Amino acid sequence: MTTSLGGSEMARTIRADVTARAAVLTQRGITPTLAVVTATDDESTAWYVRSIAGSASRTGIHCDTVALSPDAPTDTIHAALVELSNNPGVHGIILQTPLPDGTDLSVLRDAIAPEKDVDGANPVSLGRLMAGQPAFAPATAQAVIDLVEYHDIELKGRTAAVVGRSLVVGTPVAHMLVQRNATVTVCHRHTPDLAGTTRHADIVVVAVGVPGLISQEHIAQGSTVIDVGTTATDDGRLLGDVDADALIGHAGGLTPVPGGVGPVTTALLLANTVTAAERANIQDQFLTAKLIDSPVPA
Repeated sequence: MTTSLGGSEMARTIRADVTARAAVLTQRGITPTLAVVTATDDESTAWYVRSIAGSASRTGIHCDTVALSPDAPTDTIHAALVELSNNPGVHGIILQTPLPDGTDLSVLRDAIAPEKDVDGANPVSLGRLMAGQPAFAPATAQAVIDLVEYHDIELKGRTAAVVGRSLVVGTPVAHMLVQRNATVTVCHRHTPDLAGTTRHADIVVVAVGVPGLISQEHIAQGSTVIDVGTTATDDGRLLGDVDADALIGHAGGLTPVPGGVGPVTTALLLANTVTAAERANIQDQFLTAKLIDSPVPA
């Protein structure tokens, strides 16, 4: 029997906590604010951003969408990110992909202030994560780990295969699995025998954006499969990277698409925004107290 590892219930729990924390900040005169920067006319991206904005509104977070032109140059996007990073009224910043062709993503990631980097894009955030220091992890990668732990799936001493090595999901997921004492293999397009590698793993995380890539031949009987893929079809459906029908009755656990990693990712972005707002408030209180305690020059 294959257990459905849904994320909707977990996401509701996270959002309830976010709502309560946002209400406390609002009572103090602080509106937690998330800014989402886009530079695309991709409809699936627009749908996702609307989803974030709707969830934010329901939890007491203000979401400001900064919609730039689909052909915006790197300099224009960079300037918007710098402005938001310097704006004390903005607590969280997301740079949404895809971006225009020719965009220098490394320059743009650097422009997001680490303390507002709620999706873990800045290399400083990633470096702190790898070093075990406090940092916002990429939300999708964190959602994978949190969802596995929510469903009481043991990681210590288990073998895991991560299919995909992006800085958004694959690489940080692999690192966080290692931090939890799993033995991890990272697979990618140059892996010569993908099925031969994944078939020996207790846990398989797939994040490549190729619908139906993983079938029954890739998965050992009873293994846990986390499908991060979401490819939009012309008729409005979302397809995962896993052939779910082929794994029913074969995998031990499988995340649904939609309804698995996605809802948790969105909820974590909101949670990170509230955390950033709380930290900014504490910092402001500290600076105010320091100014009050400082002697007035004669």
